[in-house]
Amino acid sequence: MSSAGKLRRIAAITLAAGAATTVVASGAANAWNGDRTSDVRHAIHGGKARNVILLIGDGMGDSEITIARNYSKGANGRLNMDRLPLTGAYTTYALQKANPSLPDYVTDSAASGSGWATGHKTYNGAISVTPDGKPQQTVLELAKRAGYRTGDVTTAELTDATPAVLASHVTDRGCQGPADMKNCPTNAKENGGAGSIAEQEIGTGADVYLGGGKARFAQTVKAGQFQGKTVIDQAKASGYDVVTDVNGLQGARPGRDGRLLGLFSDGNMPQEWTGPGAKTGGTEPSRCAPNAQFSGPHLTQMASKALSVLDDQTRRSRKGFFLQIEGASIDKRDHAADPCGQIGETVEFDKAVKLAMDYARQHPDTLVVTTADHGHTSQIIPLDAKSPGQTATLVTDEGAPMKINYATNPAGESQEHTGTQVRIAAQGPQAANVVGVTNQTDLFGTLTRALGVRH
Repeated sequence: MSSAGKLRRIAAITLAAGAATTVVASGAANAWNGDRTSDVRHAIHGGKARNVILLIGDGMGDSEITIARNYSKGANGRLNMDRLPLTGAYTTYALQKANPSLPDYVTDSAASGSGWATGHKTYNGAISVTPDGKPQQTVLELAKRAGYRTGDVTTAELTDATPAVLASHVTDRGCQGPADMKNCPTNAKENGGAGSIAEQEIGTGADVYLGGGKARFAQTVKAGQFQGKTVIDQAKASGYDVVTDVNGLQGARPGRDGRLLGLFSDGNMPQEWTGPGAKTGGTEPSRCAPNAQFSGPHLTQMASKALSVLDDQTRRSRKGFFLQIEGASIDKRDHAADPCGQIGETVEFDKAVKLAMDYARQHPDTLVVTTADHGHTSQIIPLDAKSPGQTATLVTDEGAPMKINYATNPAGESQEHTGTQVRIAAQGPQAANVVGVTNQTDLFGTLTRALGVRH
């Protein structure tokens, strides 16, 4: 197609989509005098927080944020996460398993999550254990022990790395259910260990778990008190109200002493948006669309329910809650070189950030932190760039073409994480500690100081 033909196609797509965003190059759409000194000064608070909400955009590096902003808000627009008053960056490296004295410059979600969950660096694949296999207490475990209510929400399987790091300890992230223990036999219940990630999560006993992974919890326990029963049976016996669809989630009323386990898909939860995948040689300019196969609940529905339950449970208590909310499939769609899937997950995650910020507006003693576990592969490149990788061209909401590139592996292979530092932003007590360039493990200190708990 000629350049003129491509421009005509872009114009047609824009008109059909009813592009609603108008960019004002001068910045008049966000008019202010440019001096934020007073805003930043008033955003700095020390002391303790009653509540802590940690939001993790898995694989949400600066490129992923910028792609989602450009598409959904415009180049001059702002996402909710952009409005947090204090912003910095943190480094994300892991350790080499064979030689922990050396860094592994590109982390996975297990090692990175273990970093903020425990304050310790570890090797890729490890879940809240140090390289010698020793379990380290997590911020959720410490908060629970100190009397806080706790929650863990994700669009992945609840036994996936990021939710798992808060409530389990295994030497290999693949050990998600009782039938998945091949790579960590010493952790298996039948060998005297604490069991799989699913078993340990129920044993740890967070007040709210919401996400996918029903098939892991449907596996049969092989030893101990619940031998011969499923992990779901173990959860029910441990006081969990188990729900499996949107209606069950909305109707759940666990009460002050009740627990809630939501298992909404056998594996990872479905993605929000669909569209053309990137390919070698590129794609025609196109738009994204809602996923017609989406069965819910949305991340915002799970996050809203978790906030409601935890708020209700702590209303008459001196102690508040700790809640982690993960937008997991930003990463998963980035691996698949699926720009619309990636953008849709980022946009939905950003809505969850707004929920947290709105809650904090009504409860100013709440620390809200938004960050990522690692960077990822997607890049915005010039329209005329001849990338050897896979590319897709999307027409954004403001009617302009944007070319997105994936080139960390050949076509047909999973795209890779990157070793870049990533954004961290916050508001509330202790939020000033995210400013500047910090280490991922420093977030553990920020969270535990805010909660007033000791390692």
